[in-house]
Amino acid sequence: MCVTTFMLLLDVTVVNVGLPSLREALHASFAEQQWVIAAYTLSMAAFLLSSGSLADQIGRKKIFTLGLVVFTFASLTAGLAVNPWMLNLARGVQGMGAAMLFSVGLALIGQEFHGARARGTAFGVWGGVGGLAFAFGPLIGGSLTTALSWRWIFLVNVPIGLLALLPTMRKLREFRDPDSRGIDWAGMTTFGLALALLLFGLMAGNSMGWDCPPILFAFGIGAILLAVFAAIQQSKGRAAMLDLSLFRIRSFNGVAWGTFLNNAASLASVFLLISYMQNALGYSAWQTGVRFLPLTLTLFVVALLTGRLGGAVSPGLLLGTAIALIAVGLGLVTLVQPSSNWTALLPSLIVTGTGMGMFNPPRAAVTVGIVGPARAGMASGVGQTFQQAGVALGVSGFGALFQQCVVSAFTGSDVGQQLGDQADSVAHEVATGTANDLSGLVPPSMLDAANAAARTAYVDSLTEVVRLCALVAAVGAVLVFTLIRRSDLHESAVGGST
Repeated sequence: MCVTTFMLLLDVTVVNVGLPSLREALHASFAEQQWVIAAYTLSMAAFLLSSGSLADQIGRKKIFTLGLVVFTFASLTAGLAVNPWMLNLARGVQGMGAAMLFSVGLALIGQEFHGARARGTAFGVWGGVGGLAFAFGPLIGGSLTTALSWRWIFLVNVPIGLLALLPTMRKLREFRDPDSRGIDWAGMTTFGLALALLLFGLMAGNSMGWDCPPILFAFGIGAILLAVFAAIQQSKGRAAMLDLSLFRIRSFNGVAWGTFLNNAASLASVFLLISYMQNALGYSAWQTGVRFLPLTLTLFVVALLTGRLGGAVSPGLLLGTAIALIAVGLGLVTLVQPSSNWTALLPSLIVTGTGMGMFNPPRAAVTVGIVGPARAGMASGVGQTFQQAGVALGVSGFGALFQQCVVSAFTGSDVGQQLGDQADSVAHEVATGTANDLSGLVPPSMLDAANAAARTAYVDSLTEVVRLCALVAAVGAVLVFTLIRRSDLHESAVGGST
């Protein structure tokens, strides 16, 4: 589980760092860059619940092994992509494989470890490995991109995936729900299509227009399918892929919605901060990775330490504190000014890293601890669905908002007024990665003033959007503090260590 988790999370961080090189090589627009991340998270979110439920029915080892094969093959295809369309299609298939791995992962740990102390330690190690991927992801991504090519940020998954296959096939124990009542094909189909359509509408609405036919169709049909899915689940009872009674449990709602809001805010902010370091400050992929070490190394250390607190501290208190720290850390981005260098981000990086490191161990423990071991796959799938849906919506939604803010700020500046009709096209270039050099885009006599206006528009928009992200995370913290309670956990999660 730790090896595959490292691979999956490494794939997120190395992709962020390699986006500028990818953009240049494939001539990708800002929207296409967002889809490199969004295609992965959208397909993952759409298949997580189905994968978790299917694993309980036919076997967690089978689903995990299939996911590993799919993810590895898709990584190879992504590394060989010749255009943005091929790359994003491969990323979508990667997301399907990742859904199988992520949905089963927490359940596999839950089936092997019982009791608050044992599970806390196991989830702490698992969270620490995730922190390690975040810590070294930017450096690995920067090294591969600088020394070899952006393609290697995907191709590096191939040897890791093949390496993980052997212990998966030899050591992983099979487990399925002994009370399984068959596969809910109707539920799987309606939910996957509904979530994919709704997420597509939300992510593409800004670029395509909220009132254009494809977006209206996606929202309309997606909502209808979601209603049909709910009706199917209600009628199937115990045989449903999603036990709707989970949403009558306070703690489950707390961890689900807290996770959704936290991931929407924190991962979108990381995407924007990496773009700021590379596009506004002009750092290379490697240099950006080094400067993110205060966040990623803090995350790694704190995740290891948090696991040991699982049996002694209320999970709601741990989780709520983690999200609150993330909110504070994101709020500290407001210290950045147009004239600042990267060190202005240090307080934000350290506090945010502390919160992110504290977040995953209790989040995992609560997600699978609310149900018994037999239904842990379904619960894990639901929890991971909320997590990845948050990432998809956060990166696309806050990214689109950031673009709008940059364009508005630049066109409204004195330089923008002087450029007239040309201001809008220049502003879009600023938003997509040329905030530190507008040579060739504006008259030479205006270059210095235009660069200064671009930097100001970029930084002001960054702080404005990340401040909103901080507010969203704060709401998530309030929900977690209010709703999660130890009494809702299953006895396997609070009993003695085994």
